[in-house]
Amino acid sequence: MKFYNVLQYGAKGDGAANDAFAIQHAIDDCAKNGGGTVVLPSGAGRVYYSDSIRLRAGVELHIQKGATLRATADIDGYIRPNKMINDPKTALIGNPVTGKPSFVFLYAFEAHGASITGGGVIDANGRAFVQRKDQYYVTGDFYPRPTVIYFEKSDHITFRDITVKDAPFWTLHPAGCDDVLIDSIRILNHLDVANSDGIDPDHCKNVRILGCHIECADDCICLKTSKGNAEYGPCENIVISDCTLVSTSAAIKIGTEGVGDFRNILVQNCIISRSNRGLSIQIRDGGNVENVSYSNIMIETRRFCPDWWGTAEPITITSFDRDENTKCGHIQNIRFFNVTAKGENGVLIHGSRDNAIEDVTFENCRIELTKTSKWPCGLYDLRPCLEWGVEKYSNSAFFIRHAKDVLIEKTKTSWGNLCEDYKHAIDAEDVENLELVRFFGCAADPADEDVRLQNVKVIR
Repeated sequence: MKFYNVLQYGAKGDGAANDAFAIQHAIDDCAKNGGGTVVLPSGAGRVYYSDSIRLRAGVELHIQKGATLRATADIDGYIRPNKMINDPKTALIGNPVTGKPSFVFLYAFEAHGASITGGGVIDANGRAFVQRKDQYYVTGDFYPRPTVIYFEKSDHITFRDITVKDAPFWTLHPAGCDDVLIDSIRILNHLDVANSDGIDPDHCKNVRILGCHIECADDCICLKTSKGNAEYGPCENIVISDCTLVSTSAAIKIGTEGVGDFRNILVQNCIISRSNRGLSIQIRDGGNVENVSYSNIMIETRRFCPDWWGTAEPITITSFDRDENTKCGHIQNIRFFNVTAKGENGVLIHGSRDNAIEDVTFENCRIELTKTSKWPCGLYDLRPCLEWGVEKYSNSAFFIRHAKDVLIEKTKTSWGNLCEDYKHAIDAEDVENLELVRFFGCAADPADEDVRLQNVKVIR
């Protein structure tokens, strides 16, 4: 394998000079010669300040431990994959989050076999593109802000051992890719920057996310089938394993952008802490979800602040029409095994009258509700949707509405620090075939029903 040292191409690594030309020249030479490794060497305080970089097929960008690749603070230095924004009238507006990125720092298209590796750091310089809204929430003065890493239509790609920090928008966004390995990376974003997602596989197949640590505002890992990349088909055959996650939205989410299907997804051996939500499936745009398994998961949730979606639900599964122009897809065959959750809210399963969530199993799970934040309880966040918003409703360990074939087996619920809005172990409404097998749980107040049922067919 051939190695290409960016210092030999004129890079300074002094944190002041713009090294984009030198880095890009090395990448282009590497690709022309059949591929190899482009190295950003380490050194005392070595920082490679750079405009956007375009990755090529067969090229490994290797950032050595002790080296930092720092993104420019000048928006004019970013690659713009979406040609629509070449219109100067919309240049600082961009497309909605459902489209292709408007600005990208590290960009690749049809870069088969490309990779980003090494023990070094990618500093996305996010604070250059955001402004504070309040104590808990930071947004930008244009939208969407730069995506840090965007790979489109690129197969057999790898991201390993790198640290990415301070993203102004989505951090790692593979779209329409097949055979994606994301192994042992760290994403360290500020917990108040809106839309600073960690990893967003979008219409991707055969994805492995292994041994990662992610701290970010918005979702740590979010599977998507966005409108902007709809030509690439479903998101399927996904493994998420051995990750530690901290989020001010959902730690692991399927949706919200979901015009295509999601299927064959395995999530295992993960720890979720200090998160606004734990595991979330949110279907709004027509895509269906089937065959999802979660096992050996520890979840800790607390409500971060009202600006963020979610009211500390450790598990939420919802299917609603987004607006008058959409029809939500169907959710079925969802499994939870050996899940322990402790947080301010309980499990939420909420379908629609004409589209029940179907075939959901909880086995050997533990759910504890305990009040820890200053924010009010007695709420369920159902956004975004046509008919619902944030619903004021008592919190139960399980709240199930408009579902079919739900099994809760060898599962226990309990209460910690009580809130006046805490009610039942199970509150179920409009459920066909709710099966309880060795279920143990009681109401927060002995005067209330342990299990409240309304229009529910129970199998015992």
